[in-house]
Amino acid sequence: MTAPTITSLAPLLNRLFDEADAASGATQAAVADLSDVERAQMMRSKTDYRDLYGRLKDAPLAVSRETGVLLYMLARGSRARTIVEFGTSFGISTLHLAAALRDNGGGRLVTSEFEPSKAARARENLSAGGLIDLVDIREGDALKTLSADLPDPIDLVLLDGAKALYPEILDLVEGHLRPGAIVVADNADFSPDYLARVRTLGNGYMSTAFAEDVELSVRID
Repeated sequence: MTAPTITSLAPLLNRLFDEADAASGATQAAVADLSDVERAQMMRSKTDYRDLYGRLKDAPLAVSRETGVLLYMLARGSRARTIVEFGTSFGISTLHLAAALRDNGGGRLVTSEFEPSKAARARENLSAGGLIDLVDIREGDALKTLSADLPDPIDLVLLDGAKALYPEILDLVEGHLRPGAIVVADNADFSPDYLARVRTLGNGYMSTAFAEDVELSVRID
């Protein structure tokens, strides 16, 4: 039996997670002049988030180790072949998703990152992991980069960019989702409009809070 790709990625992922942990102090310092209320307001704003993420342009903003494993398991277990990701950062979540695609026999992962330096780091990491051939990294505003040329149908979506834009990104991908497609939203508590939408029966989803600060939804029509 062939070992899963995620196993061979363990040294790379451990290094990247360790780097993200080590950068936590610098990340906190970048927003130290903001109160908790101001940070929350910026996270929920559809305009002010640009300032917040500008401050954090050098921060990994990685998913947790547990969420990374969850992403791999969801993509692998659903036999996903087409994945869309909003918020690449340094590519930690992207590596987990692309590893599942490799083990599923191939596919396409479209991911969008606003900060060019982060997109460059993600390309380096995906190349180091031998997965860059599966990934289309699009630089710029996701409202534009994800508005055209999406894979069809989409099997899985990860939302992990500017939280206030989750409803708008869902608008862009929704018409491409196959019945049974999985949508994972990290830190979804900062997007109450998104939560209200996916948790309301009749809007086409079944949804529940899953793991720490993760909303797991399934397209049901």
